[in-house]
Amino acid sequence: MERKRVPIGYEDLKEMIEKDFYYVDKTIMLKDLMDSGGKVTLITRPRRFGKTLNLSMIRRFFEDERNGRGEPVDNSHIFADLAISKCGHAYMVHQGKYPVIDLSLKSAKQVSFQLAYGELKKRISEEFKRHQYLLSGEALTEKERFDYRRIMDVADEPQLYLDSVRFLSECLAKHHGRKTIILIDEYDVPLENAYFEGFYHEMTGFVRSLFESALKTNAHLEFAVVTGCLRISRESIFTGLNNLEIHSVLSPHYSNAFGFTEKEVKTMLARYDLSDKYEELQEWYDGYRFGQQEIYNPWSVLNYVKTAQADPKAFPKAYWSNTSSNEIIRELIEEADHTTKAEIEILMDKGTIEKAIHEEITYGDIHQSADNLWNFLFFTGYLKAEGQRLEDGELYLTMAIPNLEIEMVYRRSIINWFDQRMKQVDRIPLVKALEEGDCEEAAAFLSAQLMDTISYFDCGESYYHGFLAGLLKNAGPYLVVSNRESGSGRPDLILKTAAIRKGRVLILELKAAKNAAEMEKKCAEALRQVEEQKYAEPFIHEGYPKVDQYIICFYRKECLVAKMEKK
Repeated sequence: MERKRVPIGYEDLKEMIEKDFYYVDKTIMLKDLMDSGGKVTLITRPRRFGKTLNLSMIRRFFEDERNGRGEPVDNSHIFADLAISKCGHAYMVHQGKYPVIDLSLKSAKQVSFQLAYGELKKRISEEFKRHQYLLSGEALTEKERFDYRRIMDVADEPQLYLDSVRFLSECLAKHHGRKTIILIDEYDVPLENAYFEGFYHEMTGFVRSLFESALKTNAHLEFAVVTGCLRISRESIFTGLNNLEIHSVLSPHYSNAFGFTEKEVKTMLARYDLSDKYEELQEWYDGYRFGQQEIYNPWSVLNYVKTAQADPKAFPKAYWSNTSSNEIIRELIEEADHTTKAEIEILMDKGTIEKAIHEEITYGDIHQSADNLWNFLFFTGYLKAEGQRLEDGELYLTMAIPNLEIEMVYRRSIINWFDQRMKQVDRIPLVKALEEGDCEEAAAFLSAQLMDTISYFDCGESYYHGFLAGLLKNAGPYLVVSNRESGSGRPDLILKTAAIRKGRVLILELKAAKNAAEMEKKCAEALRQVEEQKYAEPFIHEGYPKVDQYIICFYRKECLVAKMEKK
């Protein structure tokens, strides 16, 4: 069987089918959408889980598409071999029958309201231009033609844009003789951007007016589908919209329409002779749960398969997490109190935390409490649900980190935070304690830093190695050398001065104990190891007059320091 190309970054179903890319068939969603009968459907999923592609599928199926001259465009070939074509006449009769408005708000990421608003005006103008065949027909009045052209020309008349989507739906309905389907993609991007840039109130007002006229009081609406990452509260932008049907990642509806199921992943791997890669792929990119459906990250799976095709020995990468700044993780870590730090550590140790979940949220709520941040992380794909319970009418979720890819996001964010934090910490007392042989003071300093940082313990000694290397970097007059050859063994860290005849060397051997009672035993074993491996000899032969050797043993956030006494 011929292997189709793996699509990366394609967001239009028509382009994918006509260019013969591999497509994971999600067209049963069309049947589910028709069966639901919902007037306005809001579906929230994490970014890059196929929202834009699915909206293109809805548009290409339902739209009575016309070219610039108003001539019909036949898209029936797109669906000829897909699942929806086998669902019967009752569904296929709707193909190509409706005018469709397709509006994406994802580009509204500017530093001011005027720039973001200007970008939204351009997107609205482009959709009006896509339907400019309306100006050649007989359905519109002269006033409607005038307003239509003003919007196409991006006129500086704010009132025109507040009602623009409803107005376009009316024009389309008059021309086609059928009500209009409205598709709005990434509806919350302007709101998220506005919140972080400081003009949330202004943007909320514009989006609320746009949505109310298009989705609430619109007699020309057949149905609408709106997508985004977060379910923004009705009070924020959906005021009075009683016909809104909401399906978040907790909903059983459309649970397998976004992302890849296990069966879909295994079928894809088999198609590309990569079935032996399944366990690795699962460990890195599985772990999401929409409704009761186990889901894989589609963006990462596609990138993984494409890379493995070219190089079967290539290592997995954090494809999804590298597509954004992961700003929310950074904020969680920077703002964490002792309780939140402890919860992050539990997650990093492959444990779970339980939190009350509030599906309706505003961006203004995010920083009101740590619990709101946890909610945000869950709905945007940085946590998964492993269980749930209801108590006094409130839903509680047991949550964990979904997979290795997301674990890497947390780990990198913790390391970056730690590096920044260390720039403000005076580490000279630690260096002084080591120089003076004060083991108790050195242990107290290290324990205090561990207590105030965020740890992950699954790496054992390697975690503490990174912790101590970061702590000692640029501390005092020493060059920090990590895991370099010395004597007949490899000490973990070496601190040495550039000067030799009047300089000194501090050799640090690190150990991680399984419990607190084991710490002294580990220190004793390590002291014998240091003596047997003769770590100090190369530096003594080099001419350093002072070479001190230490064992530093860790258990969780406790530390024991022992010095090798000279004989």
